[in-house]
Amino acid sequence: MQVEQIPLRAVSPPARSAPVVRADVLGVPDAFLIDLLLRHLSQMGELRLFEISQRLGLSAIRIGSLLEHMRSLQLIEVPRRGEIEGDVSYALTDDGHAQARLAFEKCHYIGPAPVTLNEYVSQVNKQSRRLQPTTARQLEEAMGDVVTEGDLLPTLGSALNSGKAIYLYGVSGAGKSYLAEHLVKTLQGDVWVPHAVYIEGEVIQVFDPMVHHAVEQPVPTERHLSREEVPDGRWVRVARPVVITGGELTLEMLGLEFDKLSRLYVAPPQMKANNGILVIDDLGRQRISARDLLNRWIVPLDRHVDYLGLHTGATFQVPFDVTVIFASNMTPEELTDPAFARRLGYKIPIGALSQEGYRKVIAQACQRAGVEFDAGPIEFMIDHLHPSYDTAYLPCIPYDVISKIRDRALYMGQSPRLTPELIEWAWKAYFSVGDKPQREVGSNGTEEREK
Repeated sequence: MQVEQIPLRAVSPPARSAPVVRADVLGVPDAFLIDLLLRHLSQMGELRLFEISQRLGLSAIRIGSLLEHMRSLQLIEVPRRGEIEGDVSYALTDDGHAQARLAFEKCHYIGPAPVTLNEYVSQVNKQSRRLQPTTARQLEEAMGDVVTEGDLLPTLGSALNSGKAIYLYGVSGAGKSYLAEHLVKTLQGDVWVPHAVYIEGEVIQVFDPMVHHAVEQPVPTERHLSREEVPDGRWVRVARPVVITGGELTLEMLGLEFDKLSRLYVAPPQMKANNGILVIDDLGRQRISARDLLNRWIVPLDRHVDYLGLHTGATFQVPFDVTVIFASNMTPEELTDPAFARRLGYKIPIGALSQEGYRKVIAQACQRAGVEFDAGPIEFMIDHLHPSYDTAYLPCIPYDVISKIRDRALYMGQSPRLTPELIEWAWKAYFSVGDKPQREVGSNGTEEREK
């Protein structure tokens, strides 16, 4: 799966209430945490109490009770002791190393302690995407200089606030993917994502640095060790996530990915995107049928929950707090049946621009390509080439054509400039067309005869 990184915003409002762990409240069994501690000590050799607390994301009180039990089992020893409690170092004994090898056979996970499924569900619900409606101002800022026409913006804003899927469809080059990439910028605020989730003895890795962009937080110091409550290090504060996937998506990728060597699960893209946005680009070009792919989404889109399965056969329910944006060249009628079409929520056609909007896109393309804008050649392109070759005013065309004039100028060692001749040369190189147009157009811009 290809994951694209999208800049979300310049300023983020504070995250909702941070998870807090208490020494006496944690649903993960002690046996699992001891195995996790054994793996950490086996990897690092020797760790102080403060370092262990940081690595596992648990309070010193919780870690202390685990270490005391491990000492009673003669799994660890204290090779050195400082002047304060937090400066005590711990290392594995011979029995501890033997138990660590067994712990690695069960699972290779080395990281902060995972959260329970109940904790994960509760936190996702607290920071639901639906609790933060998109305003007109936010959408306008997210769109930037994207040229839109008619009531497209109000429709998109309404769709984002609906909690339902958004289906953008139209011909190739209409700007569906470009529009989706700008819609994700409407996301505001930060959320908390767990490093991992513990379910029936299994570990599912959720935090993905390619998707979850961590927000800088104050680093805890050793004086936090004496407190009963500390920020819960099992969670990472991140910008609301965005996952973008396209033609590489398969049905298997929407389930848990299990690695037989490490015996770890990796969360599917929709779980990583919880409290954010999931973009399915180029729908209809996947290696499975679009109908089969969409049937997988009927329950999640309708009930806002998803069902995942472990390799043991056990299944469990997780929140589906995701705004799904589909982009496709296929119309809803071509793609699916009426039952799924209802669950799409908003079906928004994205088509060609008007001449006025198209001129704005051309001006932007000239600026982007570093070519001076010249109205005369541009009008030749609008009034002659488009009607001659029966080509709609699609927003992808201007830059693709004008950038070729820049490329030629670099080759010739000249300053790029627009002329009707160069625009027609670039047009033919872009569209791979012959010397004659599909239709002849007269001087007044009207069709004279069919070819």
